Amino acid sequence: MAFAGILSDSDVTAALAACQAADSFRYKEFFAKVGLAGKSTDDIKKAFAVIDQDQSSFIEEDELKLFLQNFSASARTLTDKETKEFLLAGDTDGDGKIGVEEFLVLVKC
Repeated sequence: MAFAGILSDSDVTAALAACQAADSFRYKEFFAKVGLAGKSTDDIKKAFAVIDQDQSSFIEEDELKLFLQNFSASARTLTDKETKEFLLAGDTDGDGKIGVEEFLVLVKC
């Protein structure tokens, strides 16, 4: 598991189960349920590195669409609506992507 040592398997399973239905993903609820909201800045940065699959130092829209699959390969993709809402919530500087500092704020809010 990509988040081994950061998140517990049972928390990941529960968080994914809670957003199985299309348009049911709520990032605040997900971060709390998966246990990421209570983690240290270093652990959140490690999670960011996993989600930033192309290692560009940003999470772009295409990476957000596949966000849940970082936690489990069998997880669904986010809908276009969920992806856009997630991006808008995290992209505080309006550049169309989420940087690590923006991600920290998004997780902790």
